[in-house]
Amino acid sequence: MRGPAAERLRRLRWWLTVLFTVMNTIGLIVLAPLILRLDSNNTEADIRNQLDVVTGPVLRLVSESGGIDFTAVNRDPLNATCPQFVIVPGGAAPFDRHTSLKDCTPMDPTVLDQLATRAVSDGVVLSDDRKALGGEQVRVAVQPFRDSSGQYAGAVVAWTDIDDELGDHRQLVVTVLLVCAFLILAAALLGYWVSGRAIRPAMAALQEQENLLAETAHDLRTPVAALRALAETAMQDPHQRGELLPRTVRLAGRMGDIIDGLLVRARLAAGVEQLSMQLVWLDQLVGVVVEDTPSDSARISLVTAPTMVRADPALLQRAIGNLLDNALRHGRAPGADLAIVTVTVADGRITVADQGPGIDPAIGDDLFERGAAGSGSAGAGIGLSVVRWVALAHGGDLKVHNGDEGGAIFEFRLPVAER
Repeated sequence: MRGPAAERLRRLRWWLTVLFTVMNTIGLIVLAPLILRLDSNNTEADIRNQLDVVTGPVLRLVSESGGIDFTAVNRDPLNATCPQFVIVPGGAAPFDRHTSLKDCTPMDPTVLDQLATRAVSDGVVLSDDRKALGGEQVRVAVQPFRDSSGQYAGAVVAWTDIDDELGDHRQLVVTVLLVCAFLILAAALLGYWVSGRAIRPAMAALQEQENLLAETAHDLRTPVAALRALAETAMQDPHQRGELLPRTVRLAGRMGDIIDGLLVRARLAAGVEQLSMQLVWLDQLVGVVVEDTPSDSARISLVTAPTMVRADPALLQRAIGNLLDNALRHGRAPGADLAIVTVTVADGRITVADQGPGIDPAIGDDLFERGAAGSGSAGAGIGLSVVRWVALAHGGDLKVHNGDEGGAIFEFRLPVAER
């Protein structure tokens, strides 16, 4: 479907997709840093907890000794586990430094002494990130302690390797970025699908409007040509006006019925109207349509038997007119001057046979699809698609096959009604 209106709907779909994607992207931009910040805070809390588990109990053991005595520290399980720690002198009364037994992450003693000296001199707890001798990233925690006189005597220095924690956080950053990219892409696809669903009714209405215009032009072409021919004949030969004027009036009425039928079908397709069903003599209705069909370059033979159906007369006239129009335009034998068409009505069936080149068997039922390109005794699929729609709407069907002696035979079938 093309045209300015359809193009505007397509642009609207893209704008809705972009809007949906941008809104979801903004949400992810706000949410992703919060997740990363929360994980970073949790990582920091875990590292601090690892070091506090060491420095806190060691300080308590030192203070319980009543002096600089590491006997209790030597007996405690912390002395032989990770993280490592060292008790460094830094006050007026020196003492021998104590190093835990477990060698977890080797550190430069000079660095540890510097941190301990700074913590003791400033009387503050320190936390610092340093490089170990092996190149690992470590976190160092320093807590000064006092002797029995209340003066700062030294500091407990503990450290732990944080490469794993930092690696986990970096991995989370990468994962969050990949997930955000995937969610943005998914939001774009979902937005495109949802916007398509949202504008589908408008697209369907626009398609129905274009179909209505196309069918109007198709169905009015033959009656308008016949009406013009009658008017020109009446102008040229005044003696025939008395005969031609009633036919002109009937043809004008038929054109009005066609327009009404088109509008009714559009309303039926929209679900706002029902078929106007009534008992119809099918043979008489076909006879009226055949009589009003211009046949200057054709010879139409009509064979009927009384048959009654329950149908919408306007739609039925339109379907029969389309069948006759198709036969007159495409049912002429190669080299023939006239199109010979035979119409038979009996038992709820209307058979329209021509002497044209027939139809391509490979096309089959696709011939009745809207816009299908036919060949031989069938043209574009607008008129025939309407015929089949009318048949199906009345509980009938439309079939086509080639005759034994050539030409196409269309069989329009409706259920026979009880009188």
